[in-house]
Amino acid sequence: MASISTRIGNFTLENPVILASGILDETSGSILRSLKSGAGAAVTKSIGTEERRGYQTPVISEISTGLLNAVGLSNPGIDNFVEEYKGFPEKKRTIVSIFGGNTEEFVALAKRVEGAKFDKVELNLSCPHVRGVGSEVGQDLDMVEEIIAEIKGGTNLQVWAKLTPNVTDVVALAKAAEKADAYVLINTVRAIGVEIYSRKFALANIVGGYSGPGIKPVALRAVYDVYKETRKDIVGVGGITTWEDAIEFFLLGAKAVQVGTALLYEDYPIYSRINLGIANYLESEKFAKLGDIVGVMV
Repeated sequence: MASISTRIGNFTLENPVILASGILDETSGSILRSLKSGAGAAVTKSIGTEERRGYQTPVISEISTGLLNAVGLSNPGIDNFVEEYKGFPEKKRTIVSIFGGNTEEFVALAKRVEGAKFDKVELNLSCPHVRGVGSEVGQDLDMVEEIIAEIKGGTNLQVWAKLTPNVTDVVALAKAAEKADAYVLINTVRAIGVEIYSRKFALANIVGGYSGPGIKPVALRAVYDVYKETRKDIVGVGGITTWEDAIEFFLLGAKAVQVGTALLYEDYPIYSRINLGIANYLESEKFAKLGDIVGVMV
């Protein structure tokens, strides 16, 4: 059977389907379950310097083409995170998502992650609904460049930069992040939901992030544009629910994909189903390995 292994920077994955940050990754146990269920790797919930409660409910609203969410980056804080993951057996296949309001916070978090014996971080430069962090930081090209340079210079971590689609020029943003080992494209799209009978907003925070099948064309466009200009390693994310979706991302330059919202529809068997579909596609189309189709349409 055709090989579906892939390589992001210096990290080799047995398969290209990764658990995305923010879905079924609140605990070390849920991360481990995804890895045992067939995910090639997993990304943790975004972790900050201090424990954060997040927003009041409602924080999630299901719509016909996906989800709206404004959880508010609730997380246990780096101290509690490090304590929980002591002795965790799958640190090499786990990417720790971190967020901060400035370069110093990102660097401090990265050093704590490295000290806890993880070797990869995903920089949340793209959360669309929390002031002072996420996309507000991620749209500052100089700060993005500085954050990545400082982490690369001060640690031995592999750095994945998760970029926001809520900009006019994602390629310029990617070029500011060019010292990262990989790009993760994309995070959720800034959005609002309305309940017409209660005449209230669907989310307590009013503005949230839109994820699910409806954003796939936006994500594909970002992957295509960035791969065309940079030829760097890309992890595609946004609306992936089937193996066919994953193939579309590979053809446009992604070397791996992340699955998030789709887990709420199908649960843990989705990893094996997508991986089997990818392998069967490569076999039927006479490709020996996944790398043979990466970027062939660009």
